Amino acid sequence: MSQMDLTRFRRMCAQFRWLAVFMVLTIGAAMLLTWVGAPLFFWLRDGQAPFTARTLGYLIWFSPVVFYLFAVWSIGSAMGQLSKGRLIQPTLSAALRRVGLSLGLGGVMSVFVVSNLVRLVDQGRGGLLHFDVAGMTLGMIGGALFLLGGVVEQAGKVQAELDEMI
Repeated sequence: MSQMDLTRFRRMCAQFRWLAVFMVLTIGAAMLLTWVGAPLFFWLRDGQAPFTARTLGYLIWFSPVVFYLFAVWSIGSAMGQLSKGRLIQPTLSAALRRVGLSLGLGGVMSVFVVSNLVRLVDQGRGGLLHFDVAGMTLGMIGGALFLLGGVVEQAGKVQAELDEMI
């Protein structure tokens, strides 16, 4: 990789980092305003209870978003480290593990946990399993990324051992 290519790669990593930060902040702020700010506003204005069973159910349905946003934040963090010149292998292995774990937990929560928590809050309505293909896919991809992060980490250790021998 030439110096010009490396500079271009680092610049693109820095841009991607800021895109990830922007996404997390805007989506996070929108979620907070929608699911926390609005109920509190109506409580102050009308005296209605801020968190009814319906509002709590909506909060539960959107709870996997926290895991997905953490995955995006982790990718942005890794891109920021690469833009500053950190080595790719250790950055990649740590990022793959964090992103994989976040996506996996978000997917599992979306498919198994959310529907059952909503059943508890909303007087037994809902199924035992939410057939969420996107959640299932993200859970599987997350698991694979987590495993690949371990492989990349192990490869780095083997490479370091081989470098010591030479």
